[in-house]
Amino acid sequence: MSYKTERIKDIYLYYHEYGLEATAKHFDIQQETVSRYCRVYKFKKENKRAPKILILDIETLPMHVRVWGLYKQRIPIDNIINDWLILCWSAKWLCAPEILHDCLTPDDCENRSDKRISESVYKLLEEADIVVGHNLKRFDMRRMQSRFIMHDLKPFSPIQTVDTLVESRKNFAHSSHKLDFLGQLVRNQGKVSTNYNLWVRCESGEQEALDYMQGYCDEDVALEEEVYIWMLPWMQSHPNIGLYQDSDGKVCKRCGAPVKWVDKYQYTLVNRYDSFKCTRCGSYSRGRRTDVTPSERSTILA
Repeated sequence: MSYKTERIKDIYLYYHEYGLEATAKHFDIQQETVSRYCRVYKFKKENKRAPKILILDIETLPMHVRVWGLYKQRIPIDNIINDWLILCWSAKWLCAPEILHDCLTPDDCENRSDKRISESVYKLLEEADIVVGHNLKRFDMRRMQSRFIMHDLKPFSPIQTVDTLVESRKNFAHSSHKLDFLGQLVRNQGKVSTNYNLWVRCESGEQEALDYMQGYCDEDVALEEEVYIWMLPWMQSHPNIGLYQDSDGKVCKRCGAPVKWVDKYQYTLVNRYDSFKCTRCGSYSRGRRTDVTPSERSTILA
């Protein structure tokens, strides 16, 4: 167990004995940080048979094209000098301490070749059951698959995806749905600062810039994990974790923790269902259908 993991555990145990204010004062950290660490640690205690959930982010190099102006350009494909490619990727298994990553080398940049790092992230996707990312569906997944097919890689094993950008727009009216803004809501800290010149320096193969870019991508993944855990109880369309687990009792469909029965039905147009609340993330799940009596049925119109 790493030092950081041990510290998070100590904070979690202290919090449950002495409360939020005392814990923040004892460890000399903000109360928001205490809450965040406790939230993450609770997910570290997941069932060992839970699915493998991968938090993922990629960065890409820009295209080189010839243009006649700056505005309202429709660029012909013959004007492409160099196409875009994957610059680096970062990933971590949910609540695992280690961040996995890979980045172009100076030689890769000179040759504009992302074959090596495309193959490394492809192998990681083969291991995953569920992949989580911000703008994952429209950007990361499609971009990676574009490079996979160009490098003659076959489709990876079936996975389910969770896009926190889609979920944020669907469920909330935040002033912004950018990861940087959501990070400030969760932990009072957004993304690492960058500018376009960083991409230019990476393109030229400057090792210092490549290292900084990898750190930027790593931090995005760490931030994305916290945003995902924060939003998880509200995700109605989240993959059903219970399908992956071999459990003797009922479990939460979002996080896989045990649930307790709630004396309140969930209703559809023509049926009602038992309701269960997760003991960990606090979300509600719908149980088996509760029989509607014949007399009740006769009065129901659909």
